[in-house]
Amino acid sequence: MSRFVEPVTLTGPQWVSLEPLNDSHSPEIIEAAADVGELWFTSAPTPQTGAAWVSRMTAMQAADEGVTYVIRRRSDGVVVGSSSLFHVDAANRRLEIGHTWHSASARRTGINTEAKLVLLSHAFDQLGCVAVEFRTHFFNHVSRAAIERLGAKLDGVLRSHQLLADGSRRDTVVYSILDIEWPAVRNNLTFRLGRHG
Repeated sequence: MSRFVEPVTLTGPQWVSLEPLNDSHSPEIIEAAADVGELWFTSAPTPQTGAAWVSRMTAMQAADEGVTYVIRRRSDGVVVGSSSLFHVDAANRRLEIGHTWHSASARRTGINTEAKLVLLSHAFDQLGCVAVEFRTHFFNHVSRAAIERLGAKLDGVLRSHQLLADGSRRDTVVYSILDIEWPAVRNNLTFRLGRHG
């Protein structure tokens, strides 16, 4: 039986190529992680945790629980982040886009917008998803603003959703885009990319 989400390479028209993560990406992930900065509310890897992060994410892929992609900047071939398709619910044609992080050098460029356009196009146009979710920490205001700029709608807040390693509790903000909203969202993302040149 084939998987609902196959590990295939996805390429945007200008900014990014998304490659399914494998162990050989570990040095590039560690290098990209050195440029992330301190983000206490995310699970982005650090140079010290990069190899373990790659192992954890490839294990998720091997267990058919999703696919993690490295985000490669097309202009110079450098890995500048990662994003995943996970929480896959094939029976209900739903999944989540998340575990996203970017190097500082990729921020405020067209990279995140094009990566999301490519992932959403894959989810809706190739996989036939009826809904795509995004989740983030309540205090991750930058991520929340970016998700809202995509055109995702707020579904709600899952209070005390996760116990974090530092003993705090994460309130998780849940957003989604529905298949009937996808054409308008696609138009908006394409328009925004055009403004990046």
